[in-house]
Amino acid sequence: MTDTARPPQWKSRLILLLIVAMFFSSFFVAWGLRLAGWTPQGSKNFGELIQPPIDLTASNFRHADGKPYPLEPEKHLWRVVIVTTPDCTDACTAMTDTLFRVWETQGSKAERVDVLWFGEVPKNGRSFRKLFAMQASPELLAALPQKATATSLPVYIMDNRGNVVMQYRPGFDPSHLRKDLSRLLK
Repeated sequence: MTDTARPPQWKSRLILLLIVAMFFSSFFVAWGLRLAGWTPQGSKNFGELIQPPIDLTASNFRHADGKPYPLEPEKHLWRVVIVTTPDCTDACTAMTDTLFRVWETQGSKAERVDVLWFGEVPKNGRSFRKLFAMQASPELLAALPQKATATSLPVYIMDNRGNVVMQYRPGFDPSHLRKDLSRLLK
């Protein structure tokens, strides 16, 4: 057998080094992009993150009828929180419909979303199974960064432990809330 039947040893090593370099180059490119601050557009949330999250784990939330609302972190529920004013009418009615549509579009995962409505739910507003009328909570109201008015209603997302982690300013696009909830429920 002659030496021409197999490639020279330096060619084999060069091919192996090229394969290793191709394998690790993607890691170095990703690391460089991360250091430069670039993130893919699809990984950003639409709501504003609240930094640091508002810790309400010690709060004693109650349903409108006075029964306690337990946080129960082991259930992995996300909560959409809205605090209204007594003079809220048309804006609140429209918000119940918006929240119903957002909740309904979660499909089978909608069971992991509770909508907590702090204030009186409008009589002609949309009612659904996971919309809970809650008693006013002074500590929640004091902790939230934005206050509701009769015509503008901010919306918040609370994690399963009782931390308010995200906010949506009045006039937000409901599809943004829907998309963020879909990502959180995965």
